[in-house]
Amino acid sequence: MISLGIEGTAHTIGIGIVEDKNKKCNVLSNVSKMYKPATGGIHPREAANHHAFFLPKILKEAIKSARIEIDDIDVLGFSIGPGLGPCLRTVATASRAMALKYKKPIIGVNHCIAHLEIGRALTGAKDPVLLYASGGNTQVIAFLDRKYRIFGETLDIGIGNCLDKFGREIGISFPAGPEIEKLAEKGRKYIHLPYSVKGMDVAFSGILTAAIHLLKKESKEDISHSLQETCFSMLAEVTERAMAHTDKGEVLLGGGVAANKRLQAIIKKMAEERGAKFYVPSKKYLVDNGAMIAWTALLMYKSGYRMKIDETKIRQNFRTDEVEIKWRS
Repeated sequence: MISLGIEGTAHTIGIGIVEDKNKKCNVLSNVSKMYKPATGGIHPREAANHHAFFLPKILKEAIKSARIEIDDIDVLGFSIGPGLGPCLRTVATASRAMALKYKKPIIGVNHCIAHLEIGRALTGAKDPVLLYASGGNTQVIAFLDRKYRIFGETLDIGIGNCLDKFGREIGISFPAGPEIEKLAEKGRKYIHLPYSVKGMDVAFSGILTAAIHLLKKESKEDISHSLQETCFSMLAEVTERAMAHTDKGEVLLGGGVAANKRLQAIIKKMAEERGAKFYVPSKKYLVDNGAMIAWTALLMYKSGYRMKIDETKIRQNFRTDEVEIKWRS
């Protein structure tokens, strides 16, 4: 079976085409275009306009790259949530139009679960705890009793949002994470910042405020280093606690911030010290992409999920643990 997926929850419009080849995910194409604001953060309406403009272009590119015809597609998936309303509506409208025009079954996919499933499919992880670290989301997720349960999450802003806000304070454009990572490598001094772990949850806004105040007397390199070390250590702590609680021996990274090499090193060391396995897909599958939507839609469809057009209303606050995971035992 072949599935086409459209991702458009926030800054990226992406289209991926995958096939189920002997129960394994074979990515035929994965094309995306990121919206980058001239100043400040993401403006939802501007991002939606960006997606509407580029969607037809990358659709043609994805189909051409996959070397298929539209008639070869068996199921059409799209990111139904969580995400920014205008962006989600743009993708949902395009997906409904394609489903109706080409008479294809349509499946709305939870964005967070898609990150986990593409990671499982491409790394060989069987039953991992997922540390999902991105701009708008920070969650620790694991499979239990037919659902992906959230064992810990941010209580305020996502880790990527924290880095982006700090980046704007020091003159770095969106997305700020990669540049902060470079600055952090030049840092030579660790500066104490609030370490905000609350049970299984984390909070970043207080750390961000403290880091901004330190700009008056400390170098941006040292603060970037300290910000990363503090935040990533917090993530490692709650992830390890979830692994102990669920008695799982695998950890998987997902989300755009998971491309950070320092975060990878910290989580890998934690896993090794526990005798657990560490998995991380390549960067193009960590960031938002269409292939993860396509693969998850295929899993859902094969497990019996079906949706009518009037059931494809977007869900901006779609929780990870609301989806019944029929494709796993």
